[in-house]
Amino acid sequence: MEPCRGIIGTVDMDQEQIAGSFNWRSGGGWCNNIRTCVYRKKTRRGSSTYMEKQIPFTGILSEKAEENPDFFNWNRVKLRYCDGASFTGDSENKGAQLQFRGQRIWLAAMEDLMSKGMRYANQALLSGCSAGGLAAILHCDEFRGLFPRTTRVKCLSDAGLFLDAADVSGGHTIRTLYSGVVGLQGVQHNLPRICTNHLNPTSCFFPQNVINHIRTPLFILNAAYDSWQIQSSIAPPSADPHGYWHDCRLNHAKCSASQLRYLQGFRTQMLNAIKGFSMSRENGLFINSCFAHCQSERQDTWFADNSPEIRNKVCLKNISFHIS
Repeated sequence: MEPCRGIIGTVDMDQEQIAGSFNWRSGGGWCNNIRTCVYRKKTRRGSSTYMEKQIPFTGILSEKAEENPDFFNWNRVKLRYCDGASFTGDSENKGAQLQFRGQRIWLAAMEDLMSKGMRYANQALLSGCSAGGLAAILHCDEFRGLFPRTTRVKCLSDAGLFLDAADVSGGHTIRTLYSGVVGLQGVQHNLPRICTNHLNPTSCFFPQNVINHIRTPLFILNAAYDSWQIQSSIAPPSADPHGYWHDCRLNHAKCSASQLRYLQGFRTQMLNAIKGFSMSRENGLFINSCFAHCQSERQDTWFADNSPEIRNKVCLKNISFHIS
């Protein structure tokens, strides 16, 4: 992995009135071995050389009041994702010419933004989707520590609740993936110590083992039938050599009754994983029964006439209530 070249080149900003400061981390999965990381460094997910020059701000990042009425006038920043370890890696492999610098990129980005005025924010929100949603969880208390005690600081994880769940073959596809990420990229040194003091580093890369210990108010937005987890963790091709899950994996309308029961079991696992977290009045949740992945940056799921609702409130209004 090449470090992103130049922090300014990897941060997208949209400055408005000082209603608040908003940091967003994009998603993009992880790389867990030399082969996948060497491939990744030649893509937009591994080097700023290959990133788009400009990206649209939509959903929670939109500057349009009609699309994003509660956050359109915040200063919004999107930190491009390129380390393949949710901004926690810090190691290198000289033989493969790989440098894993996610933690350093995070620190440099925060230093740069604080110097540009973020330190004066009255309120600040750290958010992210998918791998960025996991990063928002892992760095939440760290982010809180950047600001004075008088600043209202909260975190939002969108589609970042990756479960340590068995796949359809009884194996542990995502645990194997995470074990490789943690070991290869030196992640263990940058995980919350309150977790690593009693669990192994791979377990502490799973948010279900971290969220109960986060001191900063955290909002979790997730689909109970997370489409990425169904396709890549629960029923990936490697766990389904005969293709029994192929159609269901790609289109839930084609799932059999037994497959739907299996997916309902995954939903139950997710709800059980957040039971303790949900007991805190400081935290918030929006867990819907959609087959989706990343909902806050999509206009149709963020704030639209047919957006998913819980208790007659769309996602935006639930999060806005929590932030305020």
